[in-house]
Amino acid sequence: MSTPSLASLPIRRLTLRDLTACADLSEDRGWPREEHKWGLLLTSGKGYGIDDPDGGLVAACVVTEYGPREQPALAAVGMVLVAERHARRGVGRRLMRHIVEASGTTPLTLHATPSGRPLYEELGFKVTGRAEMLRGHFVPTDGRPEVATRAATAEDLPAILRLDEEAFGTDRTHIVTRLPAFADQLRVAEEDGRLIGYAAAWPNMDTHVVGPLIARDTATAEALLASLAAHTDRSLRTDIDVRHEELLGWAKAHGLAPVMSSAVMTYGTTELPGDWSRRFAPVTVAAA
Repeated sequence: MSTPSLASLPIRRLTLRDLTACADLSEDRGWPREEHKWGLLLTSGKGYGIDDPDGGLVAACVVTEYGPREQPALAAVGMVLVAERHARRGVGRRLMRHIVEASGTTPLTLHATPSGRPLYEELGFKVTGRAEMLRGHFVPTDGRPEVATRAATAEDLPAILRLDEEAFGTDRTHIVTRLPAFADQLRVAEEDGRLIGYAAAWPNMDTHVVGPLIARDTATAEALLASLAAHTDRSLRTDIDVRHEELLGWAKAHGLAPVMSSAVMTYGTTELPGDWSRRFAPVTVAAA
């Protein structure tokens, strides 16, 4: 029996049952398995993949939509992976074309590595920003933070959702409401009884990833990041919009070192919705 060509293998929707295969694909490309993150993405977004007749996945990616279900305002593309044995044979291009066509008029965004950027540019994506990944053990300084923070409670959720939609520019209730179970920490900043920021730290292999980080200003973002660091022994990892130069400098001065940067790219829109000045870090670059 002849082996079917890659071009003839169907693209199908992935489910949580494919989590192990997705983690295997990550590992195949030298990435961490990140099963915890894959679980969030496959339950809150739409996974797409191509099955390998010999077992496992040829390729996979996840699309997370935001806004009204009938007509999403934005969709984030992430975890675009092709197995090493099938690389450089047009599989990634075919999968991304499928995503673009399936999304119709919904604007798309993604974070591109230097190696992936040429493909996305070929498909019509434009660079609209950049994020810098930082990682390390946070080194605290003496003195109390200027902004008060505390652990979030169930009663905070409506205010967190309102704050998030104002900053992000569209509704992402399906992500935010999963944070209490997904993250090890969910903290809020407040002033005069009013929420002015929130942030989460979730486990990813041997680190805690800080994201989302939504705050009124840099001082609030710093207080939230410091408060998350104070409640973990793990190193921190986060992806900060490079326009937040003050926060980047502060984080580096407190022990977080730059690891890599990614290009923020969009398709079907020239800029992301919401207020970038209050968006300091995404939940994960795979979901914006």
